[in-house]
Amino acid sequence: MSLSSSPKLIKGGLVVMAPGGSAVRSTIALQYNPDTLTRSYQVQGVGGDGGGERAQPFRLKGPAIESIKLDAEIDATDQLEFPRNNANAVAFGVGPQIALLEALIHPSVDDLLNVATQTQNGTLEILPPEAPLVLFVWSKSRVVAVRVTEFSVTEEAFDPALNPIRAKVSLGLRVLSTDDLGFTHKGGTIFMGYLRTREALAKKAGSASLASIGLTNLP
Repeated sequence: MSLSSSPKLIKGGLVVMAPGGSAVRSTIALQYNPDTLTRSYQVQGVGGDGGGERAQPFRLKGPAIESIKLDAEIDATDQLEFPRNNANAVAFGVGPQIALLEALIHPSVDDLLNVATQTQNGTLEILPPEAPLVLFVWSKSRVVAVRVTEFSVTEEAFDPALNPIRAKVSLGLRVLSTDDLGFTHKGGTIFMGYLRTREALAKKAGSASLASIGLTNLP
């Protein structure tokens, strides 16, 4: 028996929790980790954005708004080579995996029927149902609550029954911070832990000397 020295690959994915984060409902592991992950930030400065408020360049009114974009591939080809062990792949291709991701952007049928019932009963103020808490996991040091802001699917191959066999899914995620959730919400505490981890990581970079950037002293 041969032993491999290659490290075990950890998959990125999503964890879907009950509203408020009380319990885990499902875990979605990416079949293949994307080659690229794009993160962008919108800085929340004080004033200076045309609102009439004087800019205060040294003050931040909250955490930067972070957005994440990634493309994930889903492929049932390997499962179809062993049809007896993969009945769902034979019957539906990658349809179940796509549907699971689609559930992140739709209210459930039960939630929609509940709203319809309240409307028929004459309820004056109907609050939209609270969505599940979704966590994006990219290693144990990068776990954040997110809202899905963009979602698209490109189905690339089909079986004789027109079930998709391969697909590419593009996800746009907005990281939810304490500005969105507060400090006591499960997602808010997760965000604070995420920031602490980033601060600790930044300290490991050390500090370069002035000489390394071409200065002997400051002007």
